Amino acid sequence: MACMSLNSIGTCGLRTFQSLHVSSKPFPPSNCSTFGTSLSFTAGASVSAKNRHVLWELRHFSGSAASSASLSTPFRFHSVSIKSEQSDIASDRVVVLVIGSGGREHALCYALKRSPSCDAVFCAPGNAGISHSGDATCISDLDIADSSAVISFCRNWGVGLVVVGPEAPLVAGLSNDLVKAGIPSFGPSSEAAALEGSKNFMKKLCDKYGIPTAKYQTFTDPAPAKQYIQEQGAPIVIKVDGLAAGKGVIVAMTLDEAYQAVDSMLLEGVFGSAGSRVIVEEYMEGEEASFFALVDGENAIPLESAQDYKRVGDGDTGPNTGGMGAYSPAPILTEELQSSVMKSIIIPTVKGMAAEGCRFVGVLYAGLMIEKKSGLPKLIEYNVRFGDPECQVLMMRLESDLAQVLLAACKGELSGVSLNWSLGSAMVVVMASKGYPGSYEKGTVISNLEEAELVAPSVKVFHAGTELDSDGNFISVGGRVLGVTAKGKNLQEARDRAYRAVEEINWPGGFYRRDIGWRALPQETQFATNL
Repeated sequence: MACMSLNSIGTCGLRTFQSLHVSSKPFPPSNCSTFGTSLSFTAGASVSAKNRHVLWELRHFSGSAASSASLSTPFRFHSVSIKSEQSDIASDRVVVLVIGSGGREHALCYALKRSPSCDAVFCAPGNAGISHSGDATCISDLDIADSSAVISFCRNWGVGLVVVGPEAPLVAGLSNDLVKAGIPSFGPSSEAAALEGSKNFMKKLCDKYGIPTAKYQTFTDPAPAKQYIQEQGAPIVIKVDGLAAGKGVIVAMTLDEAYQAVDSMLLEGVFGSAGSRVIVEEYMEGEEASFFALVDGENAIPLESAQDYKRVGDGDTGPNTGGMGAYSPAPILTEELQSSVMKSIIIPTVKGMAAEGCRFVGVLYAGLMIEKKSGLPKLIEYNVRFGDPECQVLMMRLESDLAQVLLAACKGELSGVSLNWSLGSAMVVVMASKGYPGSYEKGTVISNLEEAELVAPSVKVFHAGTELDSDGNFISVGGRVLGVTAKGKNLQEARDRAYRAVEEINWPGGFYRRDIGWRALPQETQFATNL
């Protein structure tokens, strides 16, 4: 199934009832699957789900008579409530729009589809794998850079929650515009997104509110930058100030490498306007980890821990990438360390942003260094969205209703919310196009994807950079293309399942790291067989 355009949407307004025992007359299947007939009804059914008796109240579910749907003839979704007879708690059912097209967005769609309160999931623009998997209805021609188009779509299709995946729309102000239009948006305002959009902004916030981070200086002129580098010595880290798709960081092991990095950013303009200002910071030794917290402007709750692998090659060699794999939980982030991160980094950031008039609503993704000398966490950088590929392992393990949790964040109601996670571990192995993160060939055919998901229980292939060719084959169209993810009772089992699935996939144009998880596994099990 290919991604659908605004003029060819056909999707069911209700979740499938196959898993529910219906104790009154079920809804006619045609009422939930077709646009060819005009319909309008109000109905109720008493159902039993997971041994809990609930009453489903449908409030006027209607559709337009049309052979194909468009913005002018929407198949409308209206509010549906779930009321438990055992409590007074009621949660509104919701239609969700996910913004983005990568593996992170596929994982979010996957988790939202499993959310009991989520009626339908749209993804714009989405990708072929998201659509083919049935995890969302993809809206390929919705211009996510046009806030008015996104708002119009939300109003026409009854969207009650927008989840913004990538950083660029956040920095551009999409959440600002959605909130002004009265549409709940999980993601920070453009002002608050400066935590990721400008490393200089983040560093100044750390200085002002005592948040531990690496020593640094900011420069726009290469001469003083090089003088500072000479004074500090190598190794040293050079970063562009703005957004660079995860590629604007150079860990220079020699002074010459550092000087070349400064020149490439400030003189040659390799990173465009993002590199018009650079941050030169101390090189920290230790182990990196990823820490995520959901924030509602005042309160923050931690997600499970995760650890990713940025370098392209086995043994953490080669250039940095957007991420070649990850696992959760991360053993290095003990309960004591997680408590320390919340107290010394996350909470001061949330309070500091509020004090600066930039209330943060969304997910704070803290890249941390657990210092070798002190064993204490320091902030490397902030991202203002779910990490990729960490999101994939987190969404595999999440058992809570994601839609309701994100709505609670939008409403400022996270206080008292707790999250449920599956026991055991999850791991994702990223399959990338040969040549990544440099130049790479597009259009290479990928096969055996469905077979890969069947090699073991709890395996899911998340798509990041795929399309369908004219023959219906999946082809690669990006650098990082697939996130092969698996759960297991422990990290070893999750790893074994993930690599078994990877090896089932037939993609001569791709490669992957064979050592994801090596930090947390015994020496003799560090490497998988190659593709």
